[in-house]
Amino acid sequence: MTDTPLAAEAPKDRRFRDGSRFLVDTLRSRPVARRMLSGFSIITAVVAIGMLAYPLYTNYAQDRLQSKLAIQLRSPQSKAAYEAGHTTEGDALTRLVIPAIKVDTVVVEGTGASALRAGAGHYPNTPLPGEEGNVAIAGHRTTYGKPFANLDRLKVGEDIVLETPIGQHVYRVIREPFVVSNNDFTVIAQTPGKTLTLTTCHPKGSARQRLVIRAEML
Repeated sequence: MTDTPLAAEAPKDRRFRDGSRFLVDTLRSRPVARRMLSGFSIITAVVAIGMLAYPLYTNYAQDRLQSKLAIQLRSPQSKAAYEAGHTTEGDALTRLVIPAIKVDTVVVEGTGASALRAGAGHYPNTPLPGEEGNVAIAGHRTTYGKPFANLDRLKVGEDIVLETPIGQHVYRVIREPFVVSNNDFTVIAQTPGKTLTLTTCHPKGSARQRLVIRAEML
């Protein structure tokens, strides 16, 4: 009885060997096919290396930029600009600290591609931290330091701290993380009271939707 499976597999083995021999003979007799296969292998390897290296590069760039932004945030110039409400896009605006998910990053003004190299940026048309209305901040989830990588783990009742050049403001999460479409801007619309909205891409690695956190100032 033990011979039956082996007998059934033998033709498959022969076909596999014959197919492999045919492929090898073809590559030997046709230099063009061999060069095409070699070129395809090189391209595949370059793409794979690029996919692995890109997040590492962005994280390194963000880390260097964060060091400069931390110094800038404490400068007299930043304090004066903040008080006047004229922080330039890309400049340090506030430090965002979320103890529950170990986030500590300087947020810049603006949400354009250049500004978001810092990792997180403040929507320009929303209030400054501590002001009346809905303060909105967007952040990366997989690149540029990925400060919002674990935003989905935040729970109701956990604190979010915004440290500005003129003072500190504490917000508390008031609802579980929720998801909206990537063109739903109602989440950053103005609200009564003093609220904070954090947004990031969802799911990780995709810009198809937005993950949203909503908090209120204490």
